[in-house]
Amino acid sequence: MKKLIKRHAVRLEFDRDSLVHLNLSGAAFIGDTLWVAGDEACGIDRLTRLPTTGPEALRFGEPTNFPLADFIDLPGDADEEADLEGMAFDGRYLWVVGSHGLKRKNAKPGRSAQDNARRLTKLSLDSNRLLLACIPVEPGEGGAPTLVPRSGDGRRARRLQGDERANALTRLLADDPHFGPFLPLPGKDNGFDVEGMALLDKSMLLGLRGPVLRGWAGLLEINPQAQGDHLQLAALPGSDAPLRKHFLNLGGLGVRDLHMDGDDLYILAGPTMVLDGDIRLYRWAGARQALQANDEPVTFWPDLPVACSLPHEPGADRAEAFCALPAHLARTPSWLALYDAPAPARHPDEYTVLGDLVARA
Repeated sequence: MKKLIKRHAVRLEFDRDSLVHLNLSGAAFIGDTLWVAGDEACGIDRLTRLPTTGPEALRFGEPTNFPLADFIDLPGDADEEADLEGMAFDGRYLWVVGSHGLKRKNAKPGRSAQDNARRLTKLSLDSNRLLLACIPVEPGEGGAPTLVPRSGDGRRARRLQGDERANALTRLLADDPHFGPFLPLPGKDNGFDVEGMALLDKSMLLGLRGPVLRGWAGLLEINPQAQGDHLQLAALPGSDAPLRKHFLNLGGLGVRDLHMDGDDLYILAGPTMVLDGDIRLYRWAGARQALQANDEPVTFWPDLPVACSLPHEPGADRAEAFCALPAHLARTPSWLALYDAPAPARHPDEYTVLGDLVARA
């Protein structure tokens, strides 16, 4: 398996204002530009392809930051993190999704037991985590793809309707027997936590890091459609319902990212809770046709083969973002894998991080 992975093969250079280079969690290519998002920001960075200067196969830098508040009315304050966890480009819009999950304060070294005990009781929701949005892309200065609030052909940026406490998705799931009970739990406690997005022809898949139910990971299939100033959850094709649930056996792991590659769905999977454990890439061959032919509200799918296992270290190198490398950028079909909490070898200087290339089967 290891021969499939070229470690540290892609160099990403950020600047001193970057908030995402140490917590990368979403990635997508638009032409030669690489778009990335992180856990601790409320914006998206565009990186430009640059000539290589060292041993890496590819180099991206000269970041341009696009604050989400410039394009959509956020549910929270403009400087509040959105915990973006998934990204996909459909040729017209860049889609992004936040985790939708609660967070719990952590115990800290040097604090008293009583203080840390109190910290572990404190739950909070950053309102911008309740974000599912699409933003138009059009050529900007020099022809580089650029995000705009409204495009020249009339496309508009929109987010899923909601407020600072809930949106259309969490309201839909509030009474769901599988996921409703986990909405009040923080994501890192096996609570509800969206990580990953994949676009189908007439619907969208959201991957869940949690909850994992008796080893079964969940995918939510929804159909966000423009209605007025916002997105609403419309009925799915072949159904009167706005939701289908798909359960996958990923060996007890939760979803960390999703990507459609032609007819196949690739699923990056890792531990749902705070745990140093396996990180694997699964391949669901023929997923597009299988999902399009399915009209059941809940489906359990056959076990999937592992395409490869990705490297990780104790407390570091957690793969959380991957996307297909455009064909003209690689000699052989490859994935780009990016990591949260990069280890020192993956973080050679303060504003540079290194990603891996993974051969596509």
